[in-house]
Amino acid sequence: MTRAVARSRAEPNEFAQQLFTGLPRRYDVLEETLSFGQNHRWRTAMVDAVVAGRPALVLDVATGTAGVAIMLTDRTPARVVGVDLTEQMLRRGRQRVASRGRTGRITLAAARAERLPFADATFDALTFTYLLRYVADPAATLVELARVVRPGGVVASLEFGVPPPPVWRPAWRLYTRAVLPLAGLVAGGRAWARVGTFLGPSIEQHYRDHPVEKHLAMWAAAGLEDVRARPMSLGGGLVMSGRRGDG
Repeated sequence: MTRAVARSRAEPNEFAQQLFTGLPRRYDVLEETLSFGQNHRWRTAMVDAVVAGRPALVLDVATGTAGVAIMLTDRTPARVVGVDLTEQMLRRGRQRVASRGRTGRITLAAARAERLPFADATFDALTFTYLLRYVADPAATLVELARVVRPGGVVASLEFGVPPPPVWRPAWRLYTRAVLPLAGLVAGGRAWARVGTFLGPSIEQHYRDHPVEKHLAMWAAAGLEDVRARPMSLGGGLVMSGRRGDG
């Protein structure tokens, strides 16, 4: 386990804030470039799970620069509340929301996923993106996320995944360990190089601790039903969805 991964596990909120503070200016372009455009495909698949329910009010957790929030307003008539830990990301998100003329439909605010400032059953649906590696207790966080969704509402998520052996995992390791840090440095500077160095080891450690089968069990324990896990892009992305039960 690398020092950065160990710190991200010991102080996940503080580590996430420091990691993402230097990224907002070029975040939207570089996340697509460095994922070879797959990030947009994965987000689209996550939003697909929400669209069919025609929600009126959606919570987007770990909203970052509001990419998912904007996509939700592109594809549904919903109002969206986006929350994130990092004020610099939210500041960039507000600029993007304003440039798209969505300030009347999207509200962004600072909040922790582990302690959301909303009443029970407030939202018709909830999305979260690249979140669970940055919280101390993923199972408890899922319980908190489910709490604010009305019975029958959809919860959908996007996380990075680890491709299976024997062919794709070595290729993925080569990309995340060697290519990604260098590409991040060249394209985005030291802040992106730091993310590139951290990302691969962090993802692998997360799935050692919480394999996909455990993710499914955590969702079920949080009161989510009809839970589905969809690996995408040879396993490099994982889109999950479920429905808040009536209990």
